[in-house]
Amino acid sequence: MQAYLEEIDRVIESGPYKDTWESLGQYRVPEWYERAKFGIFIHWGVYSVPAFDSEWYSRNMYIQNSAAYKHHLATYGKHRDFGYKDFIPMFKAEKFDPAAWAALFKAAGAQYVVPVAEHHDGFQMYDSALSVWNAKQKGPCRDVLGELSEEFDKAGLVRGASSHRIEHWFFMGHGKEFDSDIQEPLKRGDFYWPSMPEPDHQDLFSEPAPSQEYLEDWLCRCCEIVDRYRPKIIYFDWWIQHSAVKPYLKKFAAYYYNRAQEWGEGVVINYKHDAFMFGTAVPDVERGQFADAKPYIWQTDTAVAKNSWCYTEHNRYKTARQIVRDMVDIVSKNGRLLLNIGPKADGSIPDEDKAILLQIGAWLQVNGEAIYGARLWRRSSEGPTKITEGQFADSEEKPYTVRDIRFTANGENLYAICLNMQGKSKVCIKSLALADASRKPNFHGAIRSVEVLGFDKTPKWHRNKRGLIVETQEIESDMPVVFKITVD
Repeated sequence: MQAYLEEIDRVIESGPYKDTWESLGQYRVPEWYERAKFGIFIHWGVYSVPAFDSEWYSRNMYIQNSAAYKHHLATYGKHRDFGYKDFIPMFKAEKFDPAAWAALFKAAGAQYVVPVAEHHDGFQMYDSALSVWNAKQKGPCRDVLGELSEEFDKAGLVRGASSHRIEHWFFMGHGKEFDSDIQEPLKRGDFYWPSMPEPDHQDLFSEPAPSQEYLEDWLCRCCEIVDRYRPKIIYFDWWIQHSAVKPYLKKFAAYYYNRAQEWGEGVVINYKHDAFMFGTAVPDVERGQFADAKPYIWQTDTAVAKNSWCYTEHNRYKTARQIVRDMVDIVSKNGRLLLNIGPKADGSIPDEDKAILLQIGAWLQVNGEAIYGARLWRRSSEGPTKITEGQFADSEEKPYTVRDIRFTANGENLYAICLNMQGKSKVCIKSLALADASRKPNFHGAIRSVEVLGFDKTPKWHRNKRGLIVETQEIESDMPVVFKITVD
């Protein structure tokens, strides 16, 4: 590990990016990510074996009297006899077909894919020289991230990876509170190491803070992913914002950006809250979005299931319609959607996940020109439905109406996307109204033509002081309807 740390320092010293916020402020979002609007996130790991509660099963099963704790006792017996590590031999991935996964994601209309390389449980889904607790040496005995990256390249999908390793500092700590298989002494290299007490996650200076030994291990693991797999996007979960992590976080960013310069590639780091200095990476909003358009590029990560990121036997699913509506709202405000699915332990993708992805893909096949490569218009939205801004606000479907419109621009076309036109034959786009004595218009140019993507018949339209009035035959689709407006 010491040799790797020295190599990290050498790359930072010799490259254009240094481990300071000032230097990292040189970062610019690459063109491929400016154009990309839709990605796939994959939570798949040892936690997919119990398929209960959520991907936090490895933590929750050690919290006495929790639902996961009771389930574990009833299903697998006492924790000292059957702990989380004992699920690893059961994680066989016998139906894992990375080429089929890539084909599905391509059919869904995705442009980039971010598999979880290591979750909070500490099991690496890739071949690692830093720990034996990885999918190449145990469980499936396959380099999952490597195989997926190869197939994504073949399919023309941008490959990424996520690391949730930092939370492993405390994730198994509750197992020390009773007679379980998590007991001292623990040392670096042990699967359960370090299993420290769970901190106050709101306290950025909470103790015990991650140790130097742990943070150096974290840094090396993250840089190993970069060097072995060259992901063009790296996603981090929230606890990297802890004050003790910041020096190592800056080192990682400088290392990653310098390596990308060596490769001649443009790369992205996604972060939550204020873990990074604004402008040095791309902010992400978990299970939520912004109420208004932003002048900077951002991302939402959410899941097809409302209750879990991984597969469980009791997942509650969103509809494809809800997800597409949210995607349209996000893209209109300069965001991107990273949508998570959860494969089963055997490597098969659940039918529910697959059906949702294919429905999204079918919509994008027809309407993708309003999404892919689209830019902000001078207004992002109109209509009565208010968006709740922030995290964890997207589980319920929003009550959109025919008056809820979102806008994007691409080339000579403006796209007005009605979020709920089911059973309607007329829409009034107020943002395209002619001027009157009381207000200036949003659009001074000429409208050459209007068409409805996916519908053959040319609509009737006219423009007055109320708006652009478009009349169609009754729209049967329950998905968003896109009006392509060619302008001068």
